[in-house]
Amino acid sequence: MAQFINSRETLVTDAIAGTLRASGGRLARLDGFPHIKVVVRADWDRSRVALVSGGGSGHEPAHAGFVGAGMLTAAVCGDVFASPSVDAVLAGILAVTGKPGCLLIVKNYTGDRLNFGLAAERARAYGLNVAMVVVDDDVALPDLPQARGVAGTLLVHKAAGALAESGADLATVAAMAQRVIGGVKSIGMSLDTCTVPGSPKEDRIAPGKAELGLGIHGEAGVEQVDFTGARDAMARVAERLAPGLASGRHVALLNNLGGTTPLEMAVLAEELAHSVLGPRIAAMVGPAPMMTSLDMRGFSVSLLALDAEVEAALASPVALAAWPGMEPFGPPLVLPLPDGLSPVDPMASDHPAHRALLTRCCDLLIGAENALNALDAKSGDGDTGSTLAGAARALKGALHRMPLADLTQLYRAIGVELSQTMGGSSGVLLAIFFTAAGDASASGHDLAGSLAAGLARVRQVGGASPGDRTMIDALEPALAALPKGVAAAATAARAGADATAGMTKAKAGRAAYLSAASLSGHNDPGAEAVALLFEGLQG
Repeated sequence: MAQFINSRETLVTDAIAGTLRASGGRLARLDGFPHIKVVVRADWDRSRVALVSGGGSGHEPAHAGFVGAGMLTAAVCGDVFASPSVDAVLAGILAVTGKPGCLLIVKNYTGDRLNFGLAAERARAYGLNVAMVVVDDDVALPDLPQARGVAGTLLVHKAAGALAESGADLATVAAMAQRVIGGVKSIGMSLDTCTVPGSPKEDRIAPGKAELGLGIHGEAGVEQVDFTGARDAMARVAERLAPGLASGRHVALLNNLGGTTPLEMAVLAEELAHSVLGPRIAAMVGPAPMMTSLDMRGFSVSLLALDAEVEAALASPVALAAWPGMEPFGPPLVLPLPDGLSPVDPMASDHPAHRALLTRCCDLLIGAENALNALDAKSGDGDTGSTLAGAARALKGALHRMPLADLTQLYRAIGVELSQTMGGSSGVLLAIFFTAAGDASASGHDLAGSLAAGLARVRQVGGASPGDRTMIDALEPALAALPKGVAAAATAARAGADATAGMTKAKAGRAAYLSAASLSGHNDPGAEAVALLFEGLQG
């Protein structure tokens, strides 16, 4: 897979150089590239306890992204997923440790324990006061003699860093770190493995599956489970964290493992609130990428019980872009709609024929969702089918409160419903279409005349005309032929939709930004939707 790197050999040093260049002078590095890769606070004066952490690269923003006032003093970076050398760790310790001493915060991996541990011994031989704690928060493999250290490490950085910044002595800082380590528990889930630069990708997670409890270096998880969506995924993670959970209030750290979109992470935050853990969570860190695994499409959750001292340490502000801060976690605040926008439901009435027609229209659009998305993906962003199907589902669910027996009010009610439930410009235009049709119906126009008036208003407001490669290319001929019957309208709509495949220049809509090559040979998805609708109605 192509990646924005120069070479595997220079990847980490190039990344550190870019991080420093963008830090505004807040960070520095020790001389010693490529073997010694240590990022330090540029303002450090050794007057307080130093915090040193690190490990293999590939977990960015950890660890260098958390170097700064209130968190780490130095980060020792290894190559991708490889522990840094003893000399590199020792260089970091010697660079930042003064009389107050130094705390090493190490994730529980053999290479990290050995290299940081030996460096600590050598530093003590220099007369330095060095303590070391080992983070083992992963609960994925309960029978493992030594659990892995994963994203919970960041809570250790933050809590210990707050005390160190305040001037606490080494014993106090180390005790805080050990308190957090003793309480934090984490587990992750992913839909895919990560892509290690220069190595073939391991495709061990089958489509339709998710891996529970995999490591931050891409190590296999405890099991592969069926994936059905965010709710079930979070429920499975919560089930693993819930046993033995301490009583009282907790903070949750919701971590993006690298390749999950912010939109998905926000959904996972909502599902965490609805999980068995939800009532116990009083505060959240994230959702954000903090301890990543390159481009892994997954997430992890870390939980820690809060007491007054731990909460104060985690809540203390730091000027680090990578640390999202700890915020209260609770129900969303909902404000009333401004005056004039609160929906006024018309008087509901039934009309079996109108109900059947609208139900049929909605079912046709819902059934065409995947086909229209696939067509839109050839020349757009692949959401036309979902947009129309979503509106159709909402409209179908609202039929029980529609004025079905009064066409004038029905057109207007459909317009209001679409304006509230259908996104994008399509929703606005269709709302205008039906609202204008309602106005025409109130003036005595029949079905065809009312719909034609709605189209005229859409053309006026939207600015599109036949030949501009929009839904109008199918809708205008269909409505013109509608007085001759639905079959005639369907034939005209199909001819109009198919003609758009030969239009290599769109003059309206999102397709106006696309090249001729992207448009040629593909029907406009909006026009295709109109054609499919009329064709379905003629049967």
